[in-house]
Amino acid sequence: MSDSKDNQLEKYAEKVRRAKIVRKIVLISVAIIFFIFISALAFGYIYIKSALGPMDDESIEMVAVEIPIGSSSTQIGRILEDEGVIKNGLFFRYYVRYKNETGFQAGNYELSKAMTLDEIIDELKEGRMMQDADLVFTVPEGLWLVNVARIIAQNTDHEEETIIETLSDEEYLNKLIENYDVLTEDILTEGIRHPLEGYLFPARYDFLEEDVSIEVIIESMIERTDKVVTTYMGYYPDHPYSIHETLTLASIIEREAQKEEDRYKISGVLYNRLDRNMRLQVDPTVAYAIGEHLYMTSIAQTRVDSPYNTYMYAGIPIGPVANPGEASIKAAFEPEEIDYLYFYARYGGDVLYSKTYEEHNRIHQQYRHEWAEAAQSEESGEDE
Repeated sequence: MSDSKDNQLEKYAEKVRRAKIVRKIVLISVAIIFFIFISALAFGYIYIKSALGPMDDESIEMVAVEIPIGSSSTQIGRILEDEGVIKNGLFFRYYVRYKNETGFQAGNYELSKAMTLDEIIDELKEGRMMQDADLVFTVPEGLWLVNVARIIAQNTDHEEETIIETLSDEEYLNKLIENYDVLTEDILTEGIRHPLEGYLFPARYDFLEEDVSIEVIIESMIERTDKVVTTYMGYYPDHPYSIHETLTLASIIEREAQKEEDRYKISGVLYNRLDRNMRLQVDPTVAYAIGEHLYMTSIAQTRVDSPYNTYMYAGIPIGPVANPGEASIKAAFEPEEIDYLYFYARYGGDVLYSKTYEEHNRIHQQYRHEWAEAAQSEESGEDE
């Protein structure tokens, strides 16, 4: 009886000892985690305070800084860092996005290393233009990347082939992926024809000098796409598709819709088909797969084996089939809630919607002659 009681006491003492050890370990772990957390907060605070503050608050030196026309916030940050007036160009980019700062002016500036980041931003928004833009060109919505490269070549001294090579250079692409949130590893997926297809924002571009590098032009375009896409991603954090997939849908919408209201309806049809695991079966993907703009898509063409061909493969294609503008990007994020599963774009821009294949087929048979006649007119040299 006495031995049993002693054993119980020993077991109880052992439990108490183990409990003390566990509590000690937990307390130490909590203390370490708390220390790391406080250290991280302190480091972050110190870093941000340092990045926002002047490079040298006692400096009286003025630094000449030139901001070219068409410079993105990334390029401006890089220039300011290279000139030694800010600590980190990447921090500048994210800070101006956080504060939603826009309206930076090209021109020549005299900046001091004693200026804070906010003071520099204010100065850049009151820019002094030294001259008109020497290089101006416009990229329309819905073009293929090769056509965008042709426009750049026609307006600069860069060869079209060299532009395409730069747009496909893997080392350069990886650098861009590091610098822009809109770009992900998806653009490097095997089978993609042009990695930056869909990411060259259609707009007017102005540059202070004629001999602008290919990289500056490309990054100006990506910067605009990045700003538009990340804005809508912020509005729709639970968006069901990745950035790459959404831009792919936007490119289809851009190629299919001519009127504003149709963008949202076509987007709704695409979402409805995806939700029902139906193939999208949209003609612009066939044209891109073939590499030829088509008036009409034949049955044989819909059987071309390509990851872009939505008649052959279900789901969203491997990548964008054009470069969409903001209206189509917005529509890809905001599909209209409709019951339609089919749409038919008539020659001239009108789009007709239907809920059943039978209804869609009747519409197709009724109006397909319009496209046939347009194709014949082009072949005979007449205006569309």
